[in-house]
Amino acid sequence: MLDVVMDRLVVPGYSRWGFRLRRRSWPADDPEPGVLRGGLAVVTGAGSGLGKATALGLARLGCAVVLAVRDEAGSRAARDEIVASVPGAVVFVRYCDVSSFASVRRFASELLTEFERIDVLVHNAGTLPARRTTSDDGHELTFATHVLGPLLLTDLLRSLLAASPDARVVFVSSGGMYTQRLRADDPEYRDGEYRGATAYARTKRMQVALVPLLARRYAAEGIGVHAMHPGWADTPGAAGSLPGFHRLTRPLLRTAEQGADTAVWLAATTPAPRTGRFWHDRRERPTHYLPGTGDEHADVVAFWACCTNAAGLRR
Repeated sequence: MLDVVMDRLVVPGYSRWGFRLRRRSWPADDPEPGVLRGGLAVVTGAGSGLGKATALGLARLGCAVVLAVRDEAGSRAARDEIVASVPGAVVFVRYCDVSSFASVRRFASELLTEFERIDVLVHNAGTLPARRTTSDDGHELTFATHVLGPLLLTDLLRSLLAASPDARVVFVSSGGMYTQRLRADDPEYRDGEYRGATAYARTKRMQVALVPLLARRYAAEGIGVHAMHPGWADTPGAAGSLPGFHRLTRPLLRTAEQGADTAVWLAATTPAPRTGRFWHDRRERPTHYLPGTGDEHADVVAFWACCTNAAGLRR
C-alpha cells in the first residue's frame, strides 16, 4: 500500500527516497551475481547518464556490452570508467545515431557481421530539442529517436535476439508519459505550438504503447519486450535539457545508477518478467492514471501502421 501511495503522489515515488525505501524489500541476490556471464548487451545512448549506468550494471553481471553512441571519441571515457570499475569487462564502442535510418542500418549490419547473438537490447538514447527539428529522414526528432529508430533497430537485430536463449529488449521511458495520450493523429507534432518537453513526453507514451505490440510480434521467438521509467535521476541530459526542473528538484534526484536499476533488473532477473509490461522500481505499474490518456484501439492500430510504414517494416 505504501508503494502504491508513493507512486500516485509522484514526488516520493520518483525521488531517491522512494528508491531507498523500496530497495529494502528486494532480495540481495536478485539479479544473481554473474547471471549474464557469456552474454552480450547493446545499450544505446550509453556514453553518459542512465545509459552508461545501465551498461555498468550489466557489465557487473558478467555481460559484454556494446555502447551505441553518437560521440565515439567522448564515449571512450565511459568505456574506460566501466572497465576500471569492472576489471576484465568487455566493452565495445560503436557509432549509431538512432534518429537516422541509414545509421541504424549500418550499425545493425556491423553487429550481424561481428556477433552471433544478442541477449539484451536497451533503448536508452534520447533527445529533447528546444524547437521542432527533423531527422535526416525528415521525421520529427523525438519521434525518430525514441520510436522509429528503436523500432527499426530491434527488427534488424531480430535474428541475433532470437539466437539468445532468453533475449530481452528494454525501453527506457519516462514518468512524464503519464501526462500525454497516444497521439496517433499527429505523431510528427506538426499541429500547435511545439514544446520540447511535450514532444518528449508524447514519444515516451508512444514507446510504452509500442511495447505490447512488439511483445506479440516477437513472442514466437522467445524475445521479451519491456518498458520502464527511471524516476527522477540526476543526469547530464536532465541538467542540460531541463535546467529549471533540475535546479528545483536536485536534492530529490536519484543517482544515475538508481535510475538505471530497473532496466538492469529487467535484463537479468530470473525468471524473466512478464513481457509487454511497464515497470518502475522493479514492480509492474499502470500505464495510465489521468483521465483522457487511455489508448483507444483505433489509435493503437493507426499508430502501429504509421510507425511500420515510416520505418519500412513488414507488418
